[in-house]
Amino acid sequence: MQLKVDRDLCEANGICSGLVPSVFDLGDDDVLTIKQPSPPEDLREQVELAVVRCPRQALSLTD
Repeated sequence: MQLKVDRDLCEANGICSGLVPSVFDLGDDDVLTIKQPSPPEDLREQVELAVVRCPRQALSLTD
């Protein structure tokens, strides 16, 4: 599983970092960092939820 963020779409709302803080980090500068671009399979459900809940659809997940 590979996770990506479209920097042109991301508004740093922080929903993803609130849902899966071990994968996403929203820094003090309001820039989203993906801490685990290839998250472990046991986090798939949480990561998929974060992707779906992104208000700007800036996240994508591929297998």
